[in-house]
Amino acid sequence: MPIQLRPRKKNPHQRQINVLYFMLAIFALASLSTYLNYEFLHKGLARKDPVSSKYMQALDGIEIKIKRIEDDIIRNHETIKEIKDTVGKIAKGDRSGIDRLKEVLQLDIPVEVKKPGRQEEEPREDPAPGLVNMEVPAPGLKKEEEVYEVQTRSVQLVPQDMCTWSDSPAAADYQMHDIFELLPFDNPDGGVWKQGWDISYDANQWSPTNQLQVFVVPHSHCDPGWIKTFDDYYRSQTKPILDNMVTKLEEDKNHKFIYAEISFFSHWWDEIDDSIKKRVKVLVDNGQLEIVTGGWVMTDEANAHYFAMIDQLLEGHQWLAGTLGVKPQSGWAIDPFGYSSTMAYILKRTGLKSMLIQRVHYSIKKHLAQKKAMEFMWRQQWDNEGGTDMFCHMMPFYSYDVPHTCGPDPKVCCTFDFRRLPGSKYKCPWKLNPVSVNDGNVAERSLTLLDQYRKKAQLYKTDVLLIPLGDDFRYDQADEWDKQYSNYQKIFNYVNSHSELNTQMQFGTLSDYFNTLYKTMGVDVGAQPKSIPVLSGDFFTYADRDDHYWSGYFTSRPFYKHLDRLMEGHLRSAEVIFSMAQSYARKFTSSAFPSVEMMSHLVTARRALGLFQHHDGITGTAKDFVVVDYGNRIVESLAHLKRLIVECATYLLAAEKNDYKDKTYYFNVDELRESHDSLPDKTVMELSESFRSVILYNSMASKRTEVVKVFINAVDVEVQNPTGKVIHSQIEPFWADTDSTAGLKYKLAFVCELPALGVARYQIRRVAPASNPRHHRVEIKLINAQPNQATVPSFVVKHKTDSADFSLENAYFKARFSGTTGLLKAMTTKPDLVEHKTEAEFVLYGTKNAKEKSGAYLFLPDGVAKPVPIAGPLVRIITGPILSEVHVFTPYAEHVVRVINSAGSDGTALDVYNIVDVRHLLNKEVAMRISTDIKNQDRVFYTDLNGFQMQRRKTYDKLPLQANFYPMPAMMFMEDQNCRFSILSQQSLGVSSLIQGVVEVILDRRLNQDDNRGLGQGVLDNKRTPNRFRLLVENRRSSKEASTTVTLGYPTLVAHLVSLHLTQPIFVMPQKPSSPPLTLNPVFTPISHELPCDLHLLNLRTMQNKDDSPELKYVPRDTAALLLHRLAYDCSYPVLGLSCVATDPKVTFENLFKDLKVEKLVETSLTLMHDYGEVDPQTAIQVDAMEISAFRIKLK
Repeated sequence: MPIQLRPRKKNPHQRQINVLYFMLAIFALASLSTYLNYEFLHKGLARKDPVSSKYMQALDGIEIKIKRIEDDIIRNHETIKEIKDTVGKIAKGDRSGIDRLKEVLQLDIPVEVKKPGRQEEEPREDPAPGLVNMEVPAPGLKKEEEVYEVQTRSVQLVPQDMCTWSDSPAAADYQMHDIFELLPFDNPDGGVWKQGWDISYDANQWSPTNQLQVFVVPHSHCDPGWIKTFDDYYRSQTKPILDNMVTKLEEDKNHKFIYAEISFFSHWWDEIDDSIKKRVKVLVDNGQLEIVTGGWVMTDEANAHYFAMIDQLLEGHQWLAGTLGVKPQSGWAIDPFGYSSTMAYILKRTGLKSMLIQRVHYSIKKHLAQKKAMEFMWRQQWDNEGGTDMFCHMMPFYSYDVPHTCGPDPKVCCTFDFRRLPGSKYKCPWKLNPVSVNDGNVAERSLTLLDQYRKKAQLYKTDVLLIPLGDDFRYDQADEWDKQYSNYQKIFNYVNSHSELNTQMQFGTLSDYFNTLYKTMGVDVGAQPKSIPVLSGDFFTYADRDDHYWSGYFTSRPFYKHLDRLMEGHLRSAEVIFSMAQSYARKFTSSAFPSVEMMSHLVTARRALGLFQHHDGITGTAKDFVVVDYGNRIVESLAHLKRLIVECATYLLAAEKNDYKDKTYYFNVDELRESHDSLPDKTVMELSESFRSVILYNSMASKRTEVVKVFINAVDVEVQNPTGKVIHSQIEPFWADTDSTAGLKYKLAFVCELPALGVARYQIRRVAPASNPRHHRVEIKLINAQPNQATVPSFVVKHKTDSADFSLENAYFKARFSGTTGLLKAMTTKPDLVEHKTEAEFVLYGTKNAKEKSGAYLFLPDGVAKPVPIAGPLVRIITGPILSEVHVFTPYAEHVVRVINSAGSDGTALDVYNIVDVRHLLNKEVAMRISTDIKNQDRVFYTDLNGFQMQRRKTYDKLPLQANFYPMPAMMFMEDQNCRFSILSQQSLGVSSLIQGVVEVILDRRLNQDDNRGLGQGVLDNKRTPNRFRLLVENRRSSKEASTTVTLGYPTLVAHLVSLHLTQPIFVMPQKPSSPPLTLNPVFTPISHELPCDLHLLNLRTMQNKDDSPELKYVPRDTAALLLHRLAYDCSYPVLGLSCVATDPKVTFENLFKDLKVEKLVETSLTLMHDYGEVDPQTAIQVDAMEISAFRIKLK
């Protein structure tokens, strides 16, 4: 018999409620499906046998997906609960629940709720102590929004007498910009030395008292990734090289060898036993083995940032100090594709005495060789006293291989590469092969080689001659050691025994050569010999022959160039906050603080970033699978650094340090990456009516006022600052694609104020619609939109139907945009209201129709770039009081321009963000072109060298188009007598000013073919690639005229800070949905006063213990490397948007830290190899302009 149910009293809202419960059931079913998917993944993985290494990348991706599913399950449970609660409110007649339910379910349906005769008021939670209680309006009423106003900071004019550095350009015998003016850059056939001339000499120039001293230096250039991955190269070639090295050097004390890449050497060191380590130390001590440069890699010098260049050198030098006890003396850079004077400065300040370079434009080499100026003191542009002078040797010929190092004739020199003896698979391309040296031919072989040596000696001013003997991955076979050393020794014995030849030959190291040169010239090691000239400038852009300019790699693989800068910013920020947290953990004896685990992640990250600085890493010139290997290393470390920053920030904010628990994870990271080549997924903060916290961290040593974004799941919210004050906030939708927004995912923007090196806790909660007068929803206008693109739940959407230009503005400037394309047209500065043309467009370069075409290294365009036609693009105009944006969807880029309404530095410049996609192109390169009305005389512009200094550039018609492109690691500017236009870049790309007032930045390149430089492939692994810039327009306020004749150029102080803030962002850490209780302070302020804004805290890096000690390897030392960089800047422009001042050139450490005491402070060289003396913390320390000062600091 069926069960009879008693009829219930009819509810007037029952139909609507039934519909809602039906939708709730569907939502629950979707949640169940997600859960089953989660279970399937876990059980499937549990059933698998232990996986081999080839599955690890896939497992990493699965782990991320599982984590997302877990988060989705938590979100779904909370959403179901919220739906139930909201339905209950609707049933009681609470109309505010309808709007909330629409938000939760992304509905746009009318729900009728009849108000019952009497309704009990639901109890509301009291706000937390000290928090502001926002009144919830009665249904149907809307509270008026408060006007958001920005209090701009007063304009500062820096006195010209503070800018003495600007008036003293370096005095030099050779200025590179003068050489560029002078040379015709032609390429006549020079005979056997194709790019030179027929060299002759007088044999009588040498005598028994003035002999030619020849040092033959065996070497092996080992790329840490190029055609093979780092690990593959190590196993197949580098390990055999180093294994053979020990045995072969021990056979004869006259045998010598130099080695550079510590990334490989340290890996080998970890595998060898203690007895071999002792033998290696003997070889080092007796001068047979020299470690040259001592960096983790032989760094690229075009795209690398000076932070990373120093850091990889510091990592290598500290490894050497903790194992071999070696302090490198000489720099060795035979393979980077052009050279920066920044590297000369860094090597000088690390304590090295001399350096060597090779890949320089063939015309420049020829010019300097004709002047016998291939050895020079390399002086920095701002140095008028010679304190930065670095002795530099430039190799004269085409390459660093054996055929191009013994002398001018490669076919002769190749016959002295004894690896190519008959029976070897290696042959000389000139069809003249080497023969073994024996008693019958030793005289002829010796005199033939001596002839080449004498000719090479004519290019230098001394009678000490350097002859490198090696190439890529040489000496990996034991018999090559025997063939090279034995045959050369026979030649040495013959020449040395014939005194009439007035020549002494021997194997040597690089420092053997330099030290003998200094001794012969009668000067101390590293000092300037009398006849050696001074040179100032850099060596870009490199060409090895004809019009083959290596300007393509300035942009190749831009996805990973962008990833490199993210990694760099995270590493520096992690270093600083870990050093602070570790000091506090020691002070409070916090046993739960995971210092050893964090240190291991830091060391791994240092080495991952260092590895990528390799001249085939960040350059984008490696095989596809090698790039993947680099990317995986970076992304893995990036994830660890994010978690490290979150945990350190949590610990530092904890009211009771011993309440902090390791691996409890109170806060989330800001984003997750599924793989090395994916764009990040932002973490969504789950909100309720109760406050939830978001932690913000500022790694800079000056205060920051800046707009930050938090991704949340609600439209109507309230944001409170650390003092409990409700602040203005703005909400906008998150666009899932061009047509639709993501449900329950919104972007919340507000202005934060953070102390120097500080951490602050802001709080956010969900509130009723229209209840918070300081919360603002953006308005959206669409141009050229389709009907399906016009609906955005919870936001007002309008259509712009006219073609008139439109503007967005903040307190510092107004930006005008095209009413048809949405692209930028002009910027008007305030308060002078001068409009400046800044017209943006996208252009395309093709590839030259010739035998040689563009590739990973070379840029060989088919002519000037052609504009990309943009007809009727979809344009979104999103306006709000805190942040306004224009989104333009062009054929090759999603182009976003942001106007940030902040009193800080982010408000002074226009933010430009592109996601570039060229995957459907063939042999094309996409550039962003900005046309201004600046009249930069002679097309002079300035680009940065490694983010450290600016270098004057000039566009020459005598050079091919591609020769006028230069690397832009961080910024460029051009100016006239009235105005300066700067582009500040978050990543390294190629840039030029081919036309007066016009800038082109290459954004991405897709190339079908190899360019015959050894890579053996094109560039076809393109991704959807983000890049970000800030555009800054500044009006000159000084009576001093701009100069286009001197090499010197400095960014403005505003440009410096905008650039630093671009690459060192504020870190956002949202609270986890179900985090355990932990009492947090509202703010952590570690220092008593901020540093002057022209004094940059480059790093605060906790020192690692002895690397080859398993017990101590990751136990942090109680000391840290403190690096300070004094920025030099152009005082002709006003300072806007900065709270810090640049008046005191000195800093005192005694009372700098609030809760910590400086126990010991030692001034050191840049990589802490050399101590210069202990410093009293009470002493005011002055860091001169442009200089980087290093200290070993101990805090307690």
